[in-house]
Amino acid sequence: MSQVTLTLGADERDVALAEVDAVRAAVPPSDYSARLDAIHNALEAGTPLGDDATIELERLITLALQSGRVRALYGPGGEQTLLRLYRRLPSGRELSESAAGVTEALGVLRGATLESVSISAVGPGAYTLTLAAGGASLTVHLGRHGARLGTVEA
Repeated sequence: MSQVTLTLGADERDVALAEVDAVRAAVPPSDYSARLDAIHNALEAGTPLGDDATIELERLITLALQSGRVRALYGPGGEQTLLRLYRRLPSGRELSESAAGVTEALGVLRGATLESVSISAVGPGAYTLTLAAGGASLTVHLGRHGARLGTVEA
């Protein structure tokens, strides 16, 4: 596998290091703590993270963002900093690409009069958004894995 190269700004590095260090302080010495040490050292030195380290950093960042921990500790600015970093990681890029694809598909409705809009709860954290305009209908699935285009009827 290839190495992922991240260039972190000082603010991104500070928040990411703080989150890695918080988890490091909470876990006993183990293989996992050794992986966290390696991530800490790479971030601190500004060296590229390997694929395994990148996946683990994504997990930590995701947890920090979803739990509200980053916002509670560092405020909206810290949260935005970590969100910028997350969007540059593989999972964040994937979500951004998914959203861009749905946005492109929604273009079929551009300029049409909105006839109906509804949202349905499908399950925990999963929703379906249905839009109808100009004789076309689109269904978008929204959930923790991003936005995905469901059906398009023209």
